[in-house]
Amino acid sequence: MIVRNKKTFGMGAVFAISFLSVLFLIFSPVFGGKNGLQFADDSFNRLSKGSSYFIPKVTKSNEQFMGRMFSTTIKVDKPEDKPGDAEKRAANIAKVLTTAGAKAEVNAATVKIEGDLGKVLASALQDSDDMFKNNGEKIKARYSTDDEKKMFRQWHNALAKIMKEFQKEKKIEEAKIVSDVMKKAVEPAYNFYKVEGQKVVDHAGMMSGLLVFYVAYTMWWGYAIFYLFDGLGLSMKKAKVKKEA
Repeated sequence: MIVRNKKTFGMGAVFAISFLSVLFLIFSPVFGGKNGLQFADDSFNRLSKGSSYFIPKVTKSNEQFMGRMFSTTIKVDKPEDKPGDAEKRAANIAKVLTTAGAKAEVNAATVKIEGDLGKVLASALQDSDDMFKNNGEKIKARYSTDDEKKMFRQWHNALAKIMKEFQKEKKIEEAKIVSDVMKKAVEPAYNFYKVEGQKVVDHAGMMSGLLVFYVAYTMWWGYAIFYLFDGLGLSMKKAKVKKEA
């Protein structure tokens, strides 16, 4: 295709080449051994963790459930399980529950639980606090395990099932506190394990810079396309309205 406007085509070529050069730099490991995407992802993970510590608040809410006894039976098998997986999961769930002071009887992939709800959740919150603070060695020692993440994950496996049983029984308060412990303590602790948390206020400059760069970089490519097409004589114009005779 013939270039009809060399000036705008040249501007578009400069924008496109510089855009791709920066893109190449972003995907290069020049940010402390990481590429730009990895660096940004790690930075946002640290900042997200710094604003996701709700464990003290949930612990306070759990105080009213101390001494509230409960009894339920849960099935812990999953569709993707291989032979023996469900039984191992049930045994691990029983281990964290008995350590929390509850009674747990395992029958294949079924666990019958009896205990003090407040104490069980307090144990889950303590484990969550240790994991959130990257103190995985405490989990290893508490449960005599070499895989702290696998053992800690049993809290989510157990509480998700317990919550559903409470919902079936219309125990709204119990279901809500279990849900809060899962979503505000167990899940953040598991997802952010080994991540060093940072506060957003301490990195406001970096956050603002990344946001400005993202907007400018997006517009950068848009102008490149616009000028290239304009140089080739391709443009969008409003169609003329035909008047009826």
